[in-house]
Amino acid sequence: MKRTTLLSLIFSIALSACGGPSAQAAPGEDAKERLAKAEAMFQERCKKAGEFIYRTAENVEGVFLLKLRPGRINYGDQYRMDDPYGRDVGGDGYITNFLLGRDAKGSLVEKSTVKNGYRYVDAVDPRDGKRYRYTGSIKEVTRTTSIMMGGDGKTQFKSKEFVLERIPAPDPAPRYGVTYDDISTRDERDYWIAGSSLKVIDLQTNEVMAERIGYMMDRGQGANGGGRAPWLLAAYHACPAFPVTPGGQPFKMDQTRDFVEKALPIKQEK
Repeated sequence: MKRTTLLSLIFSIALSACGGPSAQAAPGEDAKERLAKAEAMFQERCKKAGEFIYRTAENVEGVFLLKLRPGRINYGDQYRMDDPYGRDVGGDGYITNFLLGRDAKGSLVEKSTVKNGYRYVDAVDPRDGKRYRYTGSIKEVTRTTSIMMGGDGKTQFKSKEFVLERIPAPDPAPRYGVTYDDISTRDERDYWIAGSSLKVIDLQTNEVMAERIGYMMDRGQGANGGGRAPWLLAAYHACPAFPVTPGGQPFKMDQTRDFVEKALPIKQEK
């Protein structure tokens, strides 16, 4: 299933469950007044949002991911400061996104690429504190049919897939690092506003080369009836706004790579 199609399906399910925005007011608080206050706070934060490129590099081969993203998605934990705005892909997928090439339309893809991704990515494994170097390529792997997908759970087949590999990282470490932070305050989270900072850093000089500041707000103010996912739907109300899929949903999956590449253009293989 294509990345955009999968995202459209997720958003469609969330929208069908929510029944439209409905601000949740505290006891004695008017819902309309609460939403108006949240909107005013959000618009004030948007005045400092945007992409800021201070310096760019040339022909970059690899990057150091200073902080990885967890695999678990935060759909509705109001006060978990895990950067819901900036969260695109978690787990190994976050690393893989930096290694994927781009097709003729500029989309990140595993095959039929016209531009290569970064040759390698370094990251510290939090389990042992050691730095590893990740690379990726298309390889033939053996899979077993899934019962959930109509298979018998026994039959094996071969498939060509993008495979992530890692080795202990050699020195020196990449010069350029990528990191993110949740910059929300308690007051902002009270009104379901999430703030995000994404930075590209020259690790030799500790200079911030580029930074993206973003905010998003759930207009339903945390309403979760029928399985509604507040942080998922907050992506509709964001600054900077996310690109929109053909189905009309905000597309967040490639945002980190897209921004980083503006400051760290990739060296292309000849």
